[in-house]
Amino acid sequence: MHFKRRVQLEHGLRQIDIAPLVDVIFQLLIFFMLTSSFIVSSGIKVNLPKAVTSRMVKTESLEIILSGENVIYLNGKVVSLPEVKTVLKEFALRNQPLMIKADRKAQLGRVVEVWDLARNLGLAQVNIATFQE
Repeated sequence: MHFKRRVQLEHGLRQIDIAPLVDVIFQLLIFFMLTSSFIVSSGIKVNLPKAVTSRMVKTESLEIILSGENVIYLNGKVVSLPEVKTVLKEFALRNQPLMIKADRKAQLGRVVEVWDLARNLGLAQVNIATFQE
């Protein structure tokens, strides 16, 4: 007799209401979409030249990026050579190193131009980024 009552209770539950389950799933989905952090890399694509004798530089430095189209970027913004000169003047007073990241396809003359400008303004340490083999 005790078994019949149990069977009768289970017999009455033929459907499960899934509306609350769907609500919970959507709320979890929205929560994870809003709280997850998306890593956005800079949009400047630079193929560094390879070097066997390169070494790691661990100090914080100003980065100037020269793209394959010979465009100069400073902090992700396109700048001209006179604008680089004004920034380097301010940076030379702090006596910190400069990192030049030049694409393989960038003209050597443009790289030397930026390098020479930095040396003339008094930056003692100018580094060129390479990819270590």
